[in-house]
Amino acid sequence: MVTVTKKRILVVEDEQDTAAMIARFLGDEFDTVVATNGVDGLALAQQEPRPDLVIVDIMMPKLDGVSMTKRLREHEPTRRVPIIFLTAKSDPMDVIAGIQAGARHYITKPFVLDDLKKKVRKAVYGR
Repeated sequence: MVTVTKKRILVVEDEQDTAAMIARFLGDEFDTVVATNGVDGLALAQQEPRPDLVIVDIMMPKLDGVSMTKRLREHEPTRRVPIIFLTAKSDPMDVIAGIQAGARHYITKPFVLDDLKKKVRKAVYGR
């Protein structure tokens, strides 16, 4: 029997209902872990097993998503982990700042779960 390990997704979102919904929706295909602030998210991202993808809100307590992303990019073990921003901030300057910080995708709230899953698959599997 071959055991298939699911890809690990870290969801960093301070709105607990949103975080739970994303984790539940992605949970059939991925191993999902949730943090409710940027400090906890950063700690989880740096622990083994490391995530294969991070979905992060920008506006969060303790450490915002852009700062968290910059810190992840500063350390070799997390430098290449794909990041998707999921945020209510839709100003073009916010999108540019997110991409410059190192995000692979920038999704604005409200969002469609199927669209999120497509972007997650693309970032994790390249498809």
